[in-house]
Amino acid sequence: MPARSATSSATKPLDEKITINLGYVDLGQIDLLVQEGFYANRTDLIRTAIRNQLAVHADVVKQSAARKTLVLGIQHFGADELRSVQAAGQRLQIRVLGLAAIAPDVTPELALATIESVVVLGALHAPPAVKAALASRIR
Repeated sequence: MPARSATSSATKPLDEKITINLGYVDLGQIDLLVQEGFYANRTDLIRTAIRNQLAVHADVVKQSAARKTLVLGIQHFGADELRSVQAAGQRLQIRVLGLAAIAPDVTPELALATIESVVVLGALHAPPAVKAALASRIR
């Protein structure tokens, strides 16, 4: 299998939305900090708190990602790349901590022929038909 590396895109991928439940006291404290000008809004405080915790545990994340051979960051897969994999008679085991993006020009047939498995801790962006075709291979 060819080596894959994380790539950076000129345009920032869209953020994923999550929902959390907070107690009234925690929410009140967040609102107070926003009101006092420490943060622009609730999202700003929550995003900052999460980033601070991720920084505290950065070594553990890196060690675990290396142990599990996960690509850290953003990994894109286009039709040209997958056709090259197919021509080489190989199949990909996609393992990403971050964002795995399968381009709109990838057909379900090409994805099935070239992608053996998909493990993403983060988000997988792919055309709906490709996601449906790979459903049994996504863990």
